[in-house]
Amino acid sequence: MAYLMNRRTFGATGLAAGLSACATPDPLGEDLPPMGDFQLAFTVVVSENAKKIPPSRDATPEQLKSVMTAEVERRFGAYAGGTGYVIALNIDGYALAPPGIPVVLTPKSIMVVSANLWRADPQEKLAGPNQITTFEGADTLILGSGLVKSAEEQLETLCRNMARKVQSWILRDHRDLIGLAA
Repeated sequence: MAYLMNRRTFGATGLAAGLSACATPDPLGEDLPPMGDFQLAFTVVVSENAKKIPPSRDATPEQLKSVMTAEVERRFGAYAGGTGYVIALNIDGYALAPPGIPVVLTPKSIMVVSANLWRADPQEKLAGPNQITTFEGADTLILGSGLVKSAEEQLETLCRNMARKVQSWILRDHRDLIGLAA
């Protein structure tokens, strides 16, 4: 019996170590990829119609808008390519994971947005809407972020990951629109 329990403990420890090894790195710690002539003119975030996906902790439309705007501006604000672009996001839905039961019930945090890319001057819609979904990352698979993070921390992580996914969408599907070779 002790052998079986040790084997299970080792298996669970190995699984946790494996999952943490493939955890999503913090987007703040990575080098930003080239964005051609991209320069963020401004950010538009619409959050009034965001649907809370149960089970979820609460977030106000103002919180959603404020944190998402800050993370988009943090991600894209350093680019000085000379042509102004507008990133417009409509937050369609979100779930901020409540505390659960480790391993058995680990609700996940999720965010869904509809993303659009505009040229600022002359004002012209270039791409979108494109629906993008993001989760917090693999580091919350075993325990669930509801046990280890506040709702504010979950929202910040989701918005940071969303800004990264919006950038990936632009670079993957619309390189030519920002002056990069396709």
